[in-house]
Amino acid sequence: MTIKWDQLLRFKLIEVVGLWEGRVTTNHLCNSFNIKRQQASRDIKAFQEQFEFPPLIHDRSIKGYRPSEDFVPRFTKGTPNEYLSLLHKYSNEHVDGFDIPNLGHTDSIVLSVPDRNVAPIIVRGLLQAAREKRRVDIEYVSMDSPKGRGRNIVPHTIVFDGFRWHVRAYCEDRQMFLDFVLSRFRGEPELLDKSNIGMETDEDWMIEETIQIIPNPHLTPEQQTIVKADYGMDESSFTISCRRALIKYLVKRLDICVDQRKLKSSPKKYQLTVANPQVVKRWLL
Repeated sequence: MTIKWDQLLRFKLIEVVGLWEGRVTTNHLCNSFNIKRQQASRDIKAFQEQFEFPPLIHDRSIKGYRPSEDFVPRFTKGTPNEYLSLLHKYSNEHVDGFDIPNLGHTDSIVLSVPDRNVAPIIVRGLLQAAREKRRVDIEYVSMDSPKGRGRNIVPHTIVFDGFRWHVRAYCEDRQMFLDFVLSRFRGEPELLDKSNIGMETDEDWMIEETIQIIPNPHLTPEQQTIVKADYGMDESSFTISCRRALIKYLVKRLDICVDQRKLKSSPKKYQLTVANPQVVKRWLL
């Protein structure tokens, strides 16, 4: 049976959402591809027919389909980056599938790096806890605690910082909101009771700062012109509105330098800085 391109994309979404969220519904397809419910139902049925044994089980308790215990992805690789990238596309309003068609070009390449190892059961638990505003008991390893230790957290958002994925969550032990790298959770998350702490109480998440990014003033005028063109700057700068909790990641992603000595001694290495360093420095600590 030949599968059309548009239906293949819908099969991929069914597979990715089912695997990583543990629940897929016709609404996922309707909202993602702007199709009617009848078409979404036909797609789910057609997806099931691609397997000898249906990989999705209809579960009335969750008002949708859940993956069977022996479910193995066929149209996707089953990697965490497929699901996390989907979340990233949703947040940027560019949900147009999981990959691009082969345009016949052979003179371009994207650097391939290993996926961080994240178990579906961990992502499912954290997402459910975030949706239901529940506390989570889970083991976490770090450079300070390489053997791991239990953490009680209240997650609210999964974040891609440009290099890796983490979850923003309230840590009951530290009594503050922290970023936890997804690949460093261990075991199965245990969902506890509801919490009155959520995104709205995370001040550094809710408040945004305006960052004015400029070329390093120690570059020559000609060099600054090149940098301006690289980033499409209007006149001499461009501004980005960024949540306080994410400023450190923005600085790292764009390789922004706020150290005046480095800016002066190595202008070619540090080509970007900010016009309002007092705003940025506070959130780099």
